Amino acid sequence: MSLSIVSTTEAPAAIGPYAQAVRFGDFLFTSGQIPLTPEGQLVPGGIEEQAHQVLRNLKAVLAAAGGDFSDAVKTTCFLKDMNDFAAFNAVYSSYFGAHAPARSAVEVARLPKDVLVEIELIAAIPVARASK
Repeated sequence: MSLSIVSTTEAPAAIGPYAQAVRFGDFLFTSGQIPLTPEGQLVPGGIEEQAHQVLRNLKAVLAAAGGDFSDAVKTTCFLKDMNDFAAFNAVYSSYFGAHAPARSAVEVARLPKDVLVEIELIAAIPVARASK
C-alpha cells in the first residue's frame, strides 16, 4: 500500500510542513484542524463559533477523500479550557448525529494561533468509494 496526500481548497492550507490529510489504504488520517477559514483567516468568537469552523474544515477534507463524518473511526479533540466542554460537545454532536466515533478530549496549555479548539480525525473510507 502506498501513501497519498489529500488536500482541498475548501479547508485552510497547511501552515507548516504537513498535509491536510494522508490516505493509507482505506484509512484517512487528518492533521489537526483549527478554526481558520479556507482563506486562512481566524474565526472570531467563542468555542461554538470556533468548533463549527473546525468541523466544517474536517467535513471538507473528508469530502475531498470521498468520505463524510459517518466514516470517522476516531477523533482527538484539544480544548484550551475544559470548562468549554459542554458547549463544544453540543456543536460536535450536531455534526456526527447518531454516529459516535471513538474520541479523546483533552485540555491543553496552548494551541496554534491561540485558538480554543483543534480536532484531528481518523476515518475508514474504502478506496473503491473514494475513487468514484
